[in-house]
Amino acid sequence: MILIPLFCLLLGVLVGVLIGKPLTGEIGVYVAVACLAGLDTICGGIRANLEGKFDGPIMVTGFLSNILIASALSWLGTKIGVEVFLVCAFIFGMRIFTNLSVIRRILLTKWTDRKAREAQERLDTERAQEAAAAPSETVFSK
Repeated sequence: MILIPLFCLLLGVLVGVLIGKPLTGEIGVYVAVACLAGLDTICGGIRANLEGKFDGPIMVTGFLSNILIASALSWLGTKIGVEVFLVCAFIFGMRIFTNLSVIRRILLTKWTDRKAREAQERLDTERAQEAAAAPSETVFSK
């Protein structure tokens, strides 16, 4: 399920490359903010999936609403003369890095836990083999 937004992102990049027409400065700002909002949502979805909290409808609605709200705020800021797109870029950039650090931490913890579990299983197997190979010593008491 998490691959759907990534596939759509790649499809959007492919369409953009195939069109080949450069964006004007004003539209480019909105597209950049929308891309950051989408990337933030994708990173949040990956994080939620790793934490076991992923919900598809929440991901899709969050993806669309983040893009629309960020673009609308940037447009409104441009109309009133305030560069809100810089704030959006900063906030989304901060959220992306936060999500990526949590994703890294979760994956690293899972990896180290798996390595420790494999080492413990090897040790248990070796001990069981040694116990099976050793002659049994029975002590008879009189």
